[in-house]
Amino acid sequence: MQAKTPNQTLQQPGAAAHLQTSLQRQRQAYHAHPVPTLAERRADLKTLARFVHENQTALCAAVNADYGQRSVHETLATEVVPVLAAIRHALGQLRGWMKPQRRHIDRLTYGMGSNTVVPQPLGVVGVIVPWNFPVNLSLVPLTYIFAAGNRAMVKMSENSRHLAALLIEKMPAYFPAEKLQFFDETGGVGVEFSKLPFDHLLFTGSGATGRAVMAAAAANLTPVTLELGGKAPAIVCDDFDLERAAQRTLFVKFLNAGQICTSVDHAYVPAERIDEFVAIAQRLMPQRYASLDSGDYTSIINRSAYERLLHLLDDAQQRGARVVPLLPGPAFDDANHRIAPHIVVGAPPDSLLMQHEIFGPILPLVAYRKLDEVVARINAGPRPLAIYPFSNRRDRIDHLIEHVMSGGVTVNDALVHVGQDDLPFGGVGESGMGHYHGVEGFNTFSKLRPVFRQARWSTLALLTPPYGRLADGILKFLAR
Repeated sequence: MQAKTPNQTLQQPGAAAHLQTSLQRQRQAYHAHPVPTLAERRADLKTLARFVHENQTALCAAVNADYGQRSVHETLATEVVPVLAAIRHALGQLRGWMKPQRRHIDRLTYGMGSNTVVPQPLGVVGVIVPWNFPVNLSLVPLTYIFAAGNRAMVKMSENSRHLAALLIEKMPAYFPAEKLQFFDETGGVGVEFSKLPFDHLLFTGSGATGRAVMAAAAANLTPVTLELGGKAPAIVCDDFDLERAAQRTLFVKFLNAGQICTSVDHAYVPAERIDEFVAIAQRLMPQRYASLDSGDYTSIINRSAYERLLHLLDDAQQRGARVVPLLPGPAFDDANHRIAPHIVVGAPPDSLLMQHEIFGPILPLVAYRKLDEVVARINAGPRPLAIYPFSNRRDRIDHLIEHVMSGGVTVNDALVHVGQDDLPFGGVGESGMGHYHGVEGFNTFSKLRPVFRQARWSTLALLTPPYGRLADGILKFLAR
């Protein structure tokens, strides 16, 4: 494979020029064939699925190498399976998504013309991929980008070196560079990438980087979809079985060692049941992970992230919080940057743990007495990417959904809404903007183009200067 050329080029000072050349190549290909047929789009989706099937083992190994330790089961469950599910969903729905939509026309005013909305490809879409789910967050967007008939350039994270090398090496055997090209982050590439005049740019990552990406895209008026994060809370109501709520919350919280933008950041628990929740966690977690070196438990991605999480724990403890490690034996592994699951009780609202997205295996429990306290506290901060209410009472669930705005909601569980291929996924406010997944993903990467076809005879044709009594009468009739 001629895989090293893009990589080597990007290490040179001419990275911007190389990216621009790649974009120009894709744009020329788009202009030569702007609207792929249904058959061509289906073929692209099937090729993407074939790549995943044929390289499954290598993909899992590359992600494991980038993390230092990540369970192959977690990579299959959170990355490979969702990609294949998204492709199956798109293949089943694509014909309907592509069909022009007939729209109402006011025949009294416009005569016998017709209105349609025609979804057409935008052209070339840029995708900036984070390190936490790099297979999922590169190939799921590509599913909807290809379904909409576009071409794509994809920039991988500096923390996904092994995976980026694999994609750069293997993908040219499946797609030509004028259709799809991957790029590694070798220093400054992301900055130059976000400056390119794409027809659309999708970024998944932190809010701080998202602001920089949006500012760079603004210079070209490039439309952006930003998938960010925030402090997504679980809200456990007193009518819900605490054991079940704890089981589901703890599974999601410590999946991928908490390094998930839609993970439970913290949990609101009735004040009188905090200790019971802690006891459940202390019993349950050693059953799932016998020790910190369990092969099912994921490492923190790098030294910097590891030290940041230690600092959050230290700050909370110094401010009087109770820090509870949940596994027997050592709670930290400096050499392999691993942190055992922790619960923190009583972290002050102004502690670093409660002020910043945690993005790690630390679950603060926040005691409350009235549900309105929870609503007020969440609404006092940025809108979260998700909320996770646990209650058997419909009125309480409806109250939380109506009074707390978030990107998405999973009721009586956590994270599950993200895996539903027929639901839009996206944030709101500081947790992001725009959607993809499902038909919303197809629409995001399409131009929903209005087309009005005029009839042979038109009422408007009678309204030309010089205006006379006929025009006066027609306008009075239409404006009645």
